[in-house]
Amino acid sequence: MKLYLKVWRQEHRESKGNMVSYEVDGISEHMSFLEMLDLLNERLISKGERVIEFDHDCREGICGACGMMINGRAHGPLTGTTTCQLHMRSFKDGETVYIEPFRAAAFPVLRDLKIDRSAFDHIIQSGGYISASTGQAPESNSIPIAHEVTEAAFDAAACIGCGACVATCKNSSAALFTSAKISHLVLLPQGKLESADRVIKMVGQMDAEGFGHCSNTEACEVECPQEISVLHIGRMNYEYNKAMALRK
Repeated sequence: MKLYLKVWRQEHRESKGNMVSYEVDGISEHMSFLEMLDLLNERLISKGERVIEFDHDCREGICGACGMMINGRAHGPLTGTTTCQLHMRSFKDGETVYIEPFRAAAFPVLRDLKIDRSAFDHIIQSGGYISASTGQAPESNSIPIAHEVTEAAFDAAACIGCGACVATCKNSSAALFTSAKISHLVLLPQGKLESADRVIKMVGQMDAEGFGHCSNTEACEVECPQEISVLHIGRMNYEYNKAMALRK
């Protein structure tokens, strides 16, 4: 298989970037998208050229580091799939593929396809924790939690923080990410103690990082590789309004 790639190249955060064209042949349909980029980088190295930099870690759809825009879609053409899980059989021989970093004011480009996602870390640090007594762990059955509650909490906790929701939102909103982190803690009894302070702090930090507001287009759910539900945004709004009312 042969592809014509248009790849965003940018030297550093302050420099201007541009799309650069590459032809890559000898691509197996069984390669992942990142393995295809590895192949291209090996050829760039052999020519003495600078490699295309992109984030990756687990390459198993767990870490969320590999996010990029592929033909205008976060993580590429498939739903419920991270970039590292996308395989080249999803493309046609001779196709032109456009590859860019996620675009958002809160996600500045560091180099090429690498972005700075530390804004997400700041949101987590502001309130994504619970109080726990030190010492021996409690007996697992001492806190009964209904099965449907644990499933809902787990669905929210499945968020991998890749940033696809931000990249695909017309407002660059982080509401889906933030609500998932709030929701999985507020649903469980262990997270009840700080629930009011948590939602106020995390929503406030989300705004401080420069993310836009949610306007309920629900594009974030469509592009989320973990298929996180926008219903968590509704829960976050409810918890926020309740917490603000209790403060008055």
